[in-house]
Amino acid sequence: MEFKHIPVLLNETIENLQIDKDKIYVDCTLGGGNHSLEIVKKLDKGRLICIDQDLDAIEAAKKKLKDHIDKIIFIKSNFKYFEEILDELKIDKVDGVLMDIGVSSYQIDEASRGFSYMEDAPLDMRMDKNQDLTAQFIVNNYSQEDLANIFFKYGEEKWSKRIAEFIVESRKEKKIETTFDLVKIIDRAVSAEVRRNTKGHYAKRVFQALRIEVNDELGVLEYVLPKIVKRLNPGGRLCVITFHSLEDRIVKDIFKDLNTDCICPPEIPVCVCNKKREVKIITRKPIVPTESEIETNSRSKSSKLRVVEKI
Repeated sequence: MEFKHIPVLLNETIENLQIDKDKIYVDCTLGGGNHSLEIVKKLDKGRLICIDQDLDAIEAAKKKLKDHIDKIIFIKSNFKYFEEILDELKIDKVDGVLMDIGVSSYQIDEASRGFSYMEDAPLDMRMDKNQDLTAQFIVNNYSQEDLANIFFKYGEEKWSKRIAEFIVESRKEKKIETTFDLVKIIDRAVSAEVRRNTKGHYAKRVFQALRIEVNDELGVLEYVLPKIVKRLNPGGRLCVITFHSLEDRIVKDIFKDLNTDCICPPEIPVCVCNKKREVKIITRKPIVPTESEIETNSRSKSSKLRVVEKI
């Protein structure tokens, strides 16, 4: 299957990166390479580091970026290793970083990857196919309580306890192996009225929750954002595109913390925490897609772009 991915908030992201033709930039989520292409077009002596944990994405992007290959370094890795990657390349600081969080259109549409509740496939959901943990392992081995917690925390699923109960009962009879195996269980667990009145597919929230758990998406995001900021040159910008409230809340809260000076209690007359403000928030409110972009790409509807600049 051809690697297709429609970029979200492309122009807004490129504009906010304020690209200098001779500086160093990082695309932490290469995907189809669309954002990277627009970045590298603006470079002369500058360089672009492209990171993705999905080898399919890297191979597809290399073809799209072939005319600029001399300005690009491709790295197959999880962006949680951002600092280690820069250390390996002997790069101390960079001048701009892009993160487009979440699953790509290709990964959703490629049935064999197991991300979609609309196609029957092995229940996988790994962005990095070399890692061990899969969605199939989770639904067949996690406790009922852990499953319910995952569905509620990461999917905001109101029926989390009942769905978890049905999963545990079902796996006693037969291993849950495919996406449709799981969809059928969710179908039985959720009432017909709820299924009719649910906006979107009734399995969507459970699938989202499993994907986040498999790839530790929120944990990695929370861990790496402050580390990226530390490796930005003054004036360098970090642009983060999110697709649901859990991701956006993490980005918003971390940016707020990085924009805050002393956090000592007010009763202490002299600062002892030594916390210093590290960034200036560029987007007090997140940038969202225009109506025309949503019409062209419905998957952009929930996207939000937040930007900070290193002080």
